[in-house]
Amino acid sequence: MKTFSLLTLAFWLLAVLLGRLVEMSPNQIDLDAILQWPSAQHWLGTDDLGRDILARVLHGVEVSFMVTVIVTTMTMAIGLTIGLLAGYHGGRLDDALMQITSIFLAFPGILLAIAFAAVLGAGLNNLILALCLTGWVTYARLSRGQALALRQRLHVLAAESLGAGAWRIMLRHILPLLLSILMVEAAYSMASVMIAEASLSFLGLGIQAPEASWGAMLRDAVRFMLVAPHYVLTVGVCMMSLILAINLGGDVLRDKLDVRQGVQA
Repeated sequence: MKTFSLLTLAFWLLAVLLGRLVEMSPNQIDLDAILQWPSAQHWLGTDDLGRDILARVLHGVEVSFMVTVIVTTMTMAIGLTIGLLAGYHGGRLDDALMQITSIFLAFPGILLAIAFAAVLGAGLNNLILALCLTGWVTYARLSRGQALALRQRLHVLAAESLGAGAWRIMLRHILPLLLSILMVEAAYSMASVMIAEASLSFLGLGIQAPEASWGAMLRDAVRFMLVAPHYVLTVGVCMMSLILAINLGGDVLRDKLDVRQGVQA
């Protein structure tokens, strides 16, 4: 599983680079080549407008990677800030921030993202904003719980007794101990963000035509499942392989950063 995840991630990263280097036209329409099966000219066939599926898959994975990295980075930063403030200061600030967090947790994340995307409107920027508004909750809860435990450590108490400020203690004495846990959570969250992006695009609330998105491609492919099954199978297998590899990579990262496992070994 470790080898599979690493090889699959390396394959898709290389595919993104090759898609940048090789001139491909994911939006070029060819009405004489509608729904063609895989051939020497079109390795993965063509879609309902005669566009090359391989070119659109490569462009779609590039968009997915971009959205996933941006959303994961922003949500981790927002959730980490809220969690550190709540866990370190405690009191009324902790209660207020956790009440807001609990409100967001009361709704399923994907439904809340759909609601935000519907209100904000379709488009790439609004898609990223909608996912950021719903994805910070897990990081906030995780950071807050860890900060509550770490604030009682001797080195934190020593820094407080020496007069260190709150931000200095949080950034230099608590945050470094949170990074390993947050990295593992970020690895798993990347798969969730990728699924959410594809889901919103599938519903027409994400990436808009003619830009390629795996979710939008699946939506178009479902209509031609009986006459061109290669279309939906190609996109579905590509998405499944990448998301599975990311999840398995999260397992590998968790095992590498698990101190208790190293002690037992």
